[in-house]
Amino acid sequence: MSETEVNPTISKSTGLPRKRFYRARAHSNPLSDSHFPVPISPSHVDYSLHYPQLFPSSGQADSSKKIQFADVGCGFGGLLISLSTLFPETLMIGMELRDKVTEYVKERILSLRVANPEKNHRRRVISPFLLDEYAYVLEVGGIIYTITDVEELGDWMKSCLENHPMFEALTEKELEADPVVKLLCSATEEGQKVARNGGQTFQAVFRRIAPSDQTS
Repeated sequence: MSETEVNPTISKSTGLPRKRFYRARAHSNPLSDSHFPVPISPSHVDYSLHYPQLFPSSGQADSSKKIQFADVGCGFGGLLISLSTLFPETLMIGMELRDKVTEYVKERILSLRVANPEKNHRRRVISPFLLDEYAYVLEVGGIIYTITDVEELGDWMKSCLENHPMFEALTEKELEADPVVKLLCSATEEGQKVARNGGQTFQAVFRRIAPSDQTS
């Protein structure tokens, strides 16, 4: 029996924790609502609790790795999750007073780490590094079509393309007129499987542009 079958707090479709089980009041009193240890300095923080792959134990700290983004009052972690797709090599931390909410974010991050191991970022077919290669071999006007049934991966590919200076997204009118876009969901075995199961797909379609086409 899988974990999702025995644990109702985990979504069967996404493998992520269900937010409704971690609801808490929007405003909390930090002096009375929560009880958590407060380190006397950054050097006293046990980073192995948050980044076990980089800090195997509290006594083994990687001095070359430092936290660069801190989201104070991170809520359910939406901003941090989105930032992680743009900056996969950057350490980030969220700070939140509500115990139930921090537990949700913890479970969400653990689930996403299992589904999207960091070591796989460089091997993805869309990445900041590979887009440089695609831009080199594609002629101006060439199109990159991407589709996946994994929302986090779809967000990753779209953000990579949006942030690359040599690609621009097709307009809605252009997408509707492009016959290839219509085939993305129907012509592949994986796409047909998703359609049969009533699942969602996430597309990103971008055009190779010339340097002079960039908006200032």
